[in-house]
Amino acid sequence: MSANSNSTDTSKEALGSSGDVRIAMHDELEGPVSRKPPIKAAVNRRRVVMRWVKRGFFALVVVAVIGLIVKASIPKPIAVDMVDVKLAPMKVTVDEDGRARVKDRHVVSAPLNGSLGRIELSPGDDVKQGQVVARIVPLTPPLMDKRSRTAAEARVAAALASKSQASAQIERARAALKFAKAQAKRDQKLADDGVLPRLQLERSLLNARTAKADLDSLQFGARVANYEVEMARAALGHMSTKKKGREDQLEVPAPVDGRVLKVMQKSEGVVQLGAPLIEVGDPTALEIVVDVLTSDAVLIKRGATVTVDRWGGAALDARVRLVEPSAFTRLSALGVEEQRVNVVIDLVAKRDQWKTLGDGYRIEAHIVVWQSDKVVQVPASAVFRHGEGWAVYRVDSKLAKLQPVTIGQRNGREVQIKEGLDPSAKVIAHPSDSIKDGVEVIQR
Repeated sequence: MSANSNSTDTSKEALGSSGDVRIAMHDELEGPVSRKPPIKAAVNRRRVVMRWVKRGFFALVVVAVIGLIVKASIPKPIAVDMVDVKLAPMKVTVDEDGRARVKDRHVVSAPLNGSLGRIELSPGDDVKQGQVVARIVPLTPPLMDKRSRTAAEARVAAALASKSQASAQIERARAALKFAKAQAKRDQKLADDGVLPRLQLERSLLNARTAKADLDSLQFGARVANYEVEMARAALGHMSTKKKGREDQLEVPAPVDGRVLKVMQKSEGVVQLGAPLIEVGDPTALEIVVDVLTSDAVLIKRGATVTVDRWGGAALDARVRLVEPSAFTRLSALGVEEQRVNVVIDLVAKRDQWKTLGDGYRIEAHIVVWQSDKVVQVPASAVFRHGEGWAVYRVDSKLAKLQPVTIGQRNGREVQIKEGLDPSAKVIAHPSDSIKDGVEVIQR
């Protein structure tokens, strides 16, 4: 029993040790397998987390896009230029280019055929009445023949008739000046008493100044007529009274006191009867001539106020003296035929203010055809066509409101509003196509 039990124990121990070895080997072999489930779970959890992170990111992107779309769909206020409707003076003018010219000018011409000596005068030189400005010597054959004598006698008769006509016109101008002065004196008294409007007095004074200028012009013409008579007689007498001992010549004198404006023929040479030699005038007696469209000319009245500028000096005051009754055709810069008419303007400003203004100088004239001291007005850019009428966009509580209006006078900058707006309102200065009735706007 003891021997069996020992052997049995020995075998158990042997089995036990071998079993332990198998268990240990099994553990070594199965150890990695027992650690795989926790690693796979961690990977799965990481994948799940990444999946939700991506879903959350995409959700945020979608929300952001939707927010931007919603924000973009919300209407924003439009930035505009707002201006106040104002109550202020307003003028409507006809603006055109013109030129200054000497009122009374005389072209000294050759009284007969001959050889002209060199003219020593130059533009700008002062001349006195009777001063010799040119000399003409005869040609070969003789200076005048029988037929020329008859023509010279006819010229003397015509010159005498012109002289008589000039004298009659001077008498008429003197009578007109006397009446104009008397009328101005009466109007001055009535205006001082408050009976006559100031505008009527200014017209009377303008008529008196115009009559004085007309008289001066006619007196200038009378001197020219006297000169023509003397020249005609000199040419007639020159043919029959030939001086001995020296070459025959004819001296051409200046008809009036003035200044040489132009010299047409400076050098010596043959001239024909009537050929222009020099031009003489008084540069201190200037007028302005402006050609305007006939559609504008019908609005211009005699005595209308004019502002003359862009001539190289300060702006000058002037008045309309005459709107010529006959128009002419002129091509525009675009090649379109236009019917235009000359408007003659007198300078009212003192001579010292425009003493540097000369004959032929370019100017710009602004002729007033309508004006008022108090006019409800808006910029011309704020008014636009609406149906058969006109309208503006009025700003009311930051909203653009379409406001039909009735307009009156207009110039290049402002438009008169007769009905539809009050001076306290605000309008959009430059409404674009994006401005609609009821749109919210803000000041630019």
